[in-house]
Amino acid sequence: MSILSLPDGHQLFYTTDDFTDPWRSHETILLCHGNNESHLAWYGWVPHLARHYKIVRPDMRGFGASTPVPRDFAWTLDVVIDDYVRVMDHLGIERIHLVGAKIGGVIGRAFAARRADRVSTLTVVGSPPPIRADAKTRAARVKEVEEFGIEHWARRSMGGRLGSEFPAEGVQWWIRYMGRTAVSTEAGFAETINFSDITQDVANIRCPMLVITTEESGLASVAQTREWQEKVAHSELVVLPGDSFHAAASHSEQCAKALLDFIKRHPI
Repeated sequence: MSILSLPDGHQLFYTTDDFTDPWRSHETILLCHGNNESHLAWYGWVPHLARHYKIVRPDMRGFGASTPVPRDFAWTLDVVIDDYVRVMDHLGIERIHLVGAKIGGVIGRAFAARRADRVSTLTVVGSPPPIRADAKTRAARVKEVEEFGIEHWARRSMGGRLGSEFPAEGVQWWIRYMGRTAVSTEAGFAETINFSDITQDVANIRCPMLVITTEESGLASVAQTREWQEKVAHSELVVLPGDSFHAAASHSEQCAKALLDFIKRHPI
């Protein structure tokens, strides 16, 4: 577990997992978590991945063990992407297999488009369409968080997030886990990054891309997901059974295995 000091004085937490043979060269997977999450969100993936690849799990700026940010922080996609690139530079990693879940998949699509020199493959898991909500929806989301707190929002929305088959004790764990985010971080993030329009970024993705969703995701139908997925050449769509939209949590093992198969076919 490590801390990287950023130029503006904030600190970015990250952890690495590497159980590869020490005498062999190995590629790196960078995992970008979703909103109100941290590196802990990937607990179901690491056992499958870390024997074969070096795994880097940053806590996005403001979230997890990284420094909370003030309500008026100037969020942009490039700020978040630059943070991840700084982690790569700090670790001496030139290119990565990039994986993003939920809003991490929005950031990941922008990352792959804007820093193509650093991304070898992109995997997007349970993530919304390139443009997703109007100003009224955005304002309501921010108001809910500021007035009632993040745990209230997490509890209200967790059923759709994890689906009808997720164990009840797991649902409670995720509610408490997501509720630990600082309100100042989430209010600003929800007002900006969470409703980003990445339409042009999707058009500019050139690396191989894997997209994973579920049959009845509340974020988008399979047809809506396929619509933007097919705009990227060398892309594939995997549809898993179920009604969760956070497939990275509800279908972690299936997702990890699909990722391993995909990047094995597209090495750096």
